[in-house]
Amino acid sequence: MPETVRVIRGEHEETYLIAEEQGDGTLLLRPQPPAPAVPPTPRPQPPTPDAATDAVLEVQGLTVAYGAKVAVSEVSFRIARGEIFGLLGPNGAGKTSTLSAVEGLLKPRTGTVLVDGMDIRRDPGPAKARMGVQLQATSFQAELTINQIIELYAGLYGVRLSDEEVTGKLRETGLGAEADKPFKQLSGGQQQRLSLQIAVIHDPVLLLLDEPTAGLDPQSRRQLWGRIEHLRQEGGSILLTTHSMEEAQAVCDRVAIIDHGTLLTAETPRNLIEKHKDDPRVRAVAHGAVTLEDVFIGLTGSEVRD
Repeated sequence: MPETVRVIRGEHEETYLIAEEQGDGTLLLRPQPPAPAVPPTPRPQPPTPDAATDAVLEVQGLTVAYGAKVAVSEVSFRIARGEIFGLLGPNGAGKTSTLSAVEGLLKPRTGTVLVDGMDIRRDPGPAKARMGVQLQATSFQAELTINQIIELYAGLYGVRLSDEEVTGKLRETGLGAEADKPFKQLSGGQQQRLSLQIAVIHDPVLLLLDEPTAGLDPQSRRQLWGRIEHLRQEGGSILLTTHSMEEAQAVCDRVAIIDHGTLLTAETPRNLIEKHKDDPRVRAVAHGAVTLEDVFIGLTGSEVRD
């Protein structure tokens, strides 16, 4: 390695290489070349989300039976973080049994259900704490006011809310003016909005909605759709069942069709229509452009079921 000397002139200091040392001790110097620039260390990038590892709900090989009757057979699907997933099927197709298994309300014959990585059977407490549930029809204590109901269920979930926070949550759902009204005096749409607020009061990562807009007028239905989309934008995932194909096509990122306990398909609504638009069963029931409802009826049949 070449020898160097430092030369100080006033307040400036420079480093030179010794090019040659002559007989009388004189040194011939040349400026030291600048050190090569060191490229900055790149910042580590966050891992790309992966559907297999970022699933909020993962159902694998789920089979549910009531005695000899098999209601759900080897059903598997997953819901990604921030996804709205619709589970569609005729009456008696296996939707309710699937939801009941996901909620941990019944023990499946085989299969696993993981909620944010927690097994619903091995760790039921932590798994259920990550879920919120809104049923098709929810009844709260008739004489309690909305304020009292919010405070009651927040306490049951271990959530501390100040009066200002309760007021803010009611305003979010358009119920601020009804805070002191008893539950029995609420309209159907107001009851559904309150039910949804209770379902998410503990900030669950997964929200289960069973026919959330059944019986609502168009205005209340659209308002609830907006609320569901807002929850998704905040990072929540939603699994909903519905008989409204319009609703499923409008709000769901993906839909799965289940019939006779078997999962027939799972796609985005657009891909599902594109995939089956030329199916003779679908063409037979379509009137004009193929819709999601046409695909649903084509795959599950036209007969009315109880």
